[in-house]
Amino acid sequence: MERLASFSSTKVSSILPLLVLVLLLPVLVSGDCTCTPADNSGSNKAEALTYKVVAIATILFGGAVGVCLPIMGKRFPALRPENDIFFVIKAFAAGVILATAFIHILPDAFSQLTDPCLDQNPWGNFPFAGFVAMLGAIGTLMVDSFATAYFQKAQSNKTKPVNLDEENGENHAAHLDVHSHATSHGHAHGLAAAVVSDESASELIRHGVISQVLELGIVVHSVIIGISLGASQDPTVIKPLVAALTFHQFFEGMGLGGCVSQANFKNKAAAIMALFFSLTTPVGIAIGIGITNVYSESSPTALIVEGVLDAAASGILIYMSLVDLLAADFLNSRLQSNMKLQIWAQIALLFGAGCMSVLAKWA
Repeated sequence: MERLASFSSTKVSSILPLLVLVLLLPVLVSGDCTCTPADNSGSNKAEALTYKVVAIATILFGGAVGVCLPIMGKRFPALRPENDIFFVIKAFAAGVILATAFIHILPDAFSQLTDPCLDQNPWGNFPFAGFVAMLGAIGTLMVDSFATAYFQKAQSNKTKPVNLDEENGENHAAHLDVHSHATSHGHAHGLAAAVVSDESASELIRHGVISQVLELGIVVHSVIIGISLGASQDPTVIKPLVAALTFHQFFEGMGLGGCVSQANFKNKAAAIMALFFSLTTPVGIAIGIGITNVYSESSPTALIVEGVLDAAASGILIYMSLVDLLAADFLNSRLQSNMKLQIWAQIALLFGAGCMSVLAKWA
């Protein structure tokens, strides 16, 4: 278990530089000329700044509560991964993440990469948003597969058992005959224990990879919406976004927290992932406030950078929600053998997708 925990810490530390790069990348869009002058008729910098500060506090709180609830399941039996309620909550969160990708992110990517401010050639002659989303999904599959295989191989090499029967060979044949029943029973018991241990380790490694790839996809989108909110000077635009994005981060946090909980990370690693998720949108808002005077969503560079990142994030989240969250649970023998639990999980899935779809009216 200590070795497995060290793998978890290694995985978390290896992905953090990439997450930091994603966090800082949107700043590169500042300082670009705009396609058309922005309409500042509703601009009120002082009032807008007040709402932005409120947004930072409420979104930080909502995201932190959402991601920590499943992680705290270790202290609350009802929220532990082995209980039925956990499957229902996870199905709800997976629906939220799926709707986030299809309803919130992907349409934005299409809008940005087909904007009239961009040159018709090549942006108007090819569906780049769908293409990048497809690459994002395929890339996630590759990372998912290679990372899981790598860590499973590393784990098996460190825990490879020694076969004492082969080492002793024929020298103990008579002894094995005398104690055949007891030895075979003990050997079988040992093999069973080893198989269970290997399966448990494999499950934890799998959930560890899932949680980190999922966080990467969520962080990309969270930073972009944070910068967009922070750069806005219109209070009538910001006000509805404060509540909508708070619920948005809360629901997404529940999905991520469920994966982190199942991965059984060390407390320090789990805290780092929860903190990083909670801070991304507030930090994005702070960056947006800092570059308000030089940032424009209608500039060609901003449209391209945000469109590509949004499309990639949608591909990541679509793959993760369908393959690693929904398919993994809904095709699980536990749900397949329990019709009542399966129905509740499906209802939760539809409810989660519905809630996030409704939020698209404001965010």
